Amino acid sequence: MAGSKREATKTAASGAANGEVAIMVGTRKGAWFLRSDASRRKWALQGPQFLGCIVHHIVADPRDGKTALMAARTGHLGPTIYRSTNQGKSWKEIERPPAFPKVPEGQKGLVVDHVFWLTPGHASEKDVWYAGTSPQGLFRSEDGGRTWNGVAGFNENPNRSKWVWGDKDQTPDGGKMHSILIDPRDAKHMYLGMSGGGSFESLDQGASWRPLNKGVEANFIPTPDPEFGHDPHHMALHPLRPDRLYQQNHCGIYRLDRPSDTWTRIGAKMPKKIGDIGFPIVLHPRDPETVWVFPMDGGSVWPRVSLGGKPAAYRSTDAGKSWERQDKGLPAEQAWFTVKRQAMCSDQGAPLGLYFGTTSGELWASRNEGESWGCLARHLPEIYSVTLAGGRR
Repeated sequence: MAGSKREATKTAASGAANGEVAIMVGTRKGAWFLRSDASRRKWALQGPQFLGCIVHHIVADPRDGKTALMAARTGHLGPTIYRSTNQGKSWKEIERPPAFPKVPEGQKGLVVDHVFWLTPGHASEKDVWYAGTSPQGLFRSEDGGRTWNGVAGFNENPNRSKWVWGDKDQTPDGGKMHSILIDPRDAKHMYLGMSGGGSFESLDQGASWRPLNKGVEANFIPTPDPEFGHDPHHMALHPLRPDRLYQQNHCGIYRLDRPSDTWTRIGAKMPKKIGDIGFPIVLHPRDPETVWVFPMDGGSVWPRVSLGGKPAAYRSTDAGKSWERQDKGLPAEQAWFTVKRQAMCSDQGAPLGLYFGTTSGELWASRNEGESWGCLARHLPEIYSVTLAGGRR
């Protein structure tokens, strides 16, 4: 709510219960909820919350089924996080949002422009959360998201400035820390992605980091095989096979199977006329072989829209060895969709439900793993994130 003071806001929206499915939508001008029963045939749109505020990410905590955090930029009041403990019925601003340390007057320091990414901690650490910011910073909360401290192993790392290209603006509204991933077997084993900077790994809960970019192209850098400086758009770890990671990069789609340190470009199997450039990547929660992407035009002028105005998702059911187009129900022409990296997700249904939002304010869904699509909502503000509040188990 972009008023003279930050206030809690209430809505009838809530997370899933009794087989219900709820989808949380963050936009450039606020947040909305969509709710359905277990059939996922009829949906109710509820909102807005925090109308006029930029909502970058809304994430539900799977560890308790009630808590959710919302990363927002509240106009002239700046970046903050809101917290809900009742499945989104009401929200309250937290006590201490992520912030870099202040520097002595006259010196130039880092200032958080916005909180871009939120990740719940390991299942064994019920109150731990991580946040990624713009410019690239990593923050940790140990009290359920109420207060945040910087992770010194990254934020104060002597190599940080080199990793992030000297804090130059690599994306239209600044560099991003995103894709903060926790190995479900080991709370100390973490991954993160940076636009720009690349993919990185920590084995000591963030105390130290090493680049993890072998095999990834970076055709915008003069160095032929750089150790860092890449531009991953979205990275995901499969919960049932934590040694498998997928990545949608500025320069293609990749898969990594540990203990290897070298990514394989599985996007090379996409149709040549489509290419393998995009922002989101979604994994099937029960099948490590199945993955979805939403390609965009990555041509010489980088329009970042559906190729030829003909949007489609692409699915692989063999870990990227082959891909199939899924466009039934989507517009056949003159539909110039842009889908951002946090704006596509799945539920837990059987068959799986898929959801994506566009920068033109449309939310699309499939009840059958992408075989067909329908539009759930139109005329929303530019959609930044689409995430699951709950779903059938």
